Amino acid sequence: MPNPKARLLVVDDDALVCKNMSIIFSALGYSIRTAPDGFSALAAIRDEIPDIILSDLNMPGMSGFELLSVVRRRYPSIRVVAMSGMLTGTTVPPGVAADIFYEKGCHRPHLLLGAVEAMTHPTKSQAARISLRSDAPMWIPTNGHDPSGEPYVIISCPECLRTFPQVLDKKPASTRNTECAHCSNPIQYAIVHSLDPLPAAAQL
Repeated sequence: MPNPKARLLVVDDDALVCKNMSIIFSALGYSIRTAPDGFSALAAIRDEIPDIILSDLNMPGMSGFELLSVVRRRYPSIRVVAMSGMLTGTTVPPGVAADIFYEKGCHRPHLLLGAVEAMTHPTKSQAARISLRSDAPMWIPTNGHDPSGEPYVIISCPECLRTFPQVLDKKPASTRNTECAHCSNPIQYAIVHSLDPLPAAAQL
């Protein structure tokens, strides 16, 4: 198609979801690629930057939480739809670096189609907000326990690029704050909790 509406990248470990979205959005005139996880998505972005990413949040390897945090920092102009069958509603979950949230399996595909269509024609106020988005936390997995039995994570500082271990307190928190052990740069992060693989899912 010589003049597609927009370039989409669908990121989902469910091959059926990727196939269905490819069929639907291609028929509507979009250029579409798919990726099975966050690492593959980053490789696809390096090959060609999409206009819009539609990403599942719960994936093996690099989750959607982690992927979208990286995308927000490196490619802030990309519009993002976060998707999950394990969360409900239409509000973007706290700490998720997305413009819109879509509940997979809610049987309201018109909401997703309408959201993507609106993203291809943003209003002036929406376009202006792209550069004003608040930073989302880095999403990182736990690394296990240190020799004293305390849970910890390894944090990579986005400022000096050095890594350091961070022991986790036992207080529940959606996001956490710390400082780089090397350069004292303030860092906000959140923990990716391991999830059992989802059953075959989620039709549009």
